[in-house]
Order: sequence, then structure tokens, then C-alpha cells
Amino acid sequence: MNSKINNELAKAVARLKDDMIQTLIELVRMPSIVGNEGEAQSYIHKLYRDLGLKVHLVEADKEKLHEHPAYVESGLSFEGRPNVIGLLDGDSSKKSIILNGHIDVVSPEPTDQWHHDPWAAEIEGNRLFGRGAMDMKAGLVTNLYALKALASIGFKPGGTVMLQSVVEEEAGGGGGTLACLMEGYTADGMIITEPHLFPVISHTGILYFRVTVKGKIAHAGRAHLGVNAIGKMMKIYKALEELDIQRAATVKFPLYDKVEGRSCHLNIGTFKSGDWPSTVAGFAEMECRISFIPGESMAEIKKTVKDVIHQTAQTDSWLRDHPPDVKWFGWQAEPWYQNPDDVFIQGILGIMEAVRGKKMEVFGSTAGLDTRFSSYFGFPAISFGPSGDHEHGFDEYVDLDSLPLVTEIVARATLDWCNQKKESQ
Repeated sequence: MNSKINNELAKAVARLKDDMIQTLIELVRMPSIVGNEGEAQSYIHKLYRDLGLKVHLVEADKEKLHEHPAYVESGLSFEGRPNVIGLLDGDSSKKSIILNGHIDVVSPEPTDQWHHDPWAAEIEGNRLFGRGAMDMKAGLVTNLYALKALASIGFKPGGTVMLQSVVEEEAGGGGGTLACLMEGYTADGMIITEPHLFPVISHTGILYFRVTVKGKIAHAGRAHLGVNAIGKMMKIYKALEELDIQRAATVKFPLYDKVEGRSCHLNIGTFKSGDWPSTVAGFAEMECRISFIPGESMAEIKKTVKDVIHQTAQTDSWLRDHPPDVKWFGWQAEPWYQNPDDVFIQGILGIMEAVRGKKMEVFGSTAGLDTRFSSYFGFPAISFGPSGDHEHGFDEYVDLDSLPLVTEIVARATLDWCNQKKESQ
């Protein structure tokens, strides 16, 4: 694009900043914890319709999704939780693009740790606080306003542009982005405006697993006759903790390391045991998440975890005779890596450099992203978006000054990509 168009677009985005913030305020004030996204999606439907887009609703078909190798079962019903697609039809001979974002958020509990009401969208300085403000309702808003900015100065992308507001990304994305792609809502490239101003082209593989240990119940007054499952599970806890430390020191992938200082993690997220203080605990259960890097296989990681638990059990007579049970559930995602030399990625990197005025290097994420689904459907994807802090934590906020910056990048990338002939890809 020439400098005159770029200048016009930058001015258009700046004029829309206040409207953009107000839209984000309204979205943050609609609680859309994963599984309960319906109200917020209705609002998104209105926003897309008011922009003149053709709006389609995609309610996921669980039976169909189970056929796909990337599907993650969330255990949630899809009823009343549609994905919202906004289509701006274009020339079929030119490249198309998806601008994707997820409407679902994680729980803000415990809310007593917040200094700001998680659903009030309070603003202090250039920060807007609230659950989902950063992750990732701000990204959804930048996607919408990228098209608004282009329309306001009379520019229409040549190829088709598709806005996708999807559900349950936080629970694996099966009923959201994957469902949309399986229903044919694909394109020649995809941007997901997840909350980081740097471009992300890779993420770790992710596995959830549950470990259960049986004990022997007895009255607390005769506790010496029982076997406390808590103590037995603690041996496994420590072994998994040691595995995490070992992998952190030895398993390296530069794209992740330069962001987080380490490439993989094993997190023990829940620990449940017993059901009465006057009874020796007859069971203990831990739910865990382990990540792994490109080059490692899911089968290899599962074997490593099982071997560590088995070897630990062999050191204890009770566990040796009552082996811990390991089950895999929830997230079962392979690592994702997008070739940074792809013409789509290079084009976006060039635009990011022009808008931000500095050289951009690519990064990886140690969190799962919906971008991974693109590889199953044969088109490139990249993730970048507004900045902020404390996503999934208390006092989550988005930096409001990053909204117009991302909006301009998305708008320029959309116009540039969709004005190219498909044959030139």
C-alpha cells in the first residue's frame, strides 16, 4: 500500500479509538465464562450485523467433531453457545483471510483478590481492567474495528474477509475454531489477535492427565490400621515435581525460551483427597498439565509420565501392590509450528515493522492457541494482539494504547493480503 493510504488508515483508526474502547467496555461487562458465552455472542452478532456483514451462526456438532484428531472434549454442551461468523464477501480469485478471536473467558475467582470489579471494565490511566479485557475481548474488538476503519475511508478488501468470534478456546477450542473450520469457514490465511504485541508462530504441545491413588480407610482413632492415600500421593507429587525441574533444564526450544525463560512445564493444578477429617483418606487425586516441544511426540511424553509414576510406585510396598491409575483427559494437543518464511507470515511481519517502526522477530507461546488448527486445513496462521497483563489472574487489564496499534496492523494486513491474486501465493 502507498503512504497516502497508510496515513488515511492511521487517522481513521485514531478517530475510532473512543468507540473502540466503549465497545470493549460493553463486552467486558458481559460475563462470558467458558460454557456461558451466549449473551456476549448475541452482542457480537449485533455488532457484525450493524457493520453490514453477512452473519452466520455455527453451533458445534459434537458427534462430527469427535472424528477430528485435534478435537479436545470439554464436557460442555454446545446448545445456546454458537460461534458467530461475519462475512464480507469478496472476489473469489483473490486471497481470503480469517480474523479470529475467542469470546470465552476463565473464571475470575477468587474475586476477593481483585482490586477492581472483574465485570465493571474500570479504567485507570491507559488501562482497562476486567476479566477478558486482555484475553481476549480486546482482540475481538480490534478485528471488528479494522474493518470499520477500512470502510470509513472507502476501502474494501479484494478477497473475502471473515470475522470469527468463537467459544471455548479456554477449554481446548474444539467447539469453537475447529468447529468453524470443519463447517467450511476456512480461508487462505488467519490472524488470531491473542494478547501479545509480538508475532507468535508456534506453541507447545499440551496434555492433561489425572493420577488417582487408593488408600485404606480407617477411623481416625485407629488410624494406624489404615493407609493414608495423601501420604502415598505426596511421593508421586514430588516425583512429578522433579520431572518438571529435570525437563526445564534439559528440554529447550528457542522460540519459547526467549519469552518465558523456559520451554516446558509440568503443573499440578488440583489435589483432592479424603472426605472426612475423622477418617483416614481412602483416595487421593491430582490433575496435571504437561507441555512439550516440537520434536517430542505425544506418545513419548505419555510414556515418560507413566514411567516416572510406575518407578515411584515400585519404591513403596503399598503403591507397588495398589498401582496408581493414570488417565488422560481434556487437552491433548500436538505442538504447533508455522513456517516463518511463508509469504503470509512475511507480509504481516513487514507490516508490523512498518507500523511499529522496529524490526520484529518471531516468538513461540507456552500456552495453547487456536492457530494450531490451521495446519490441519492447509493454510498459514499467526497470532498477535493488544498488550496488557494478568490474564487468568486478578486485576487483568489491557493497555488501551495498544488497541489502535493492533487495529491498524490488522487493517493493513487484511487489505494487503486480500488484494493479492491467489495464484501469486
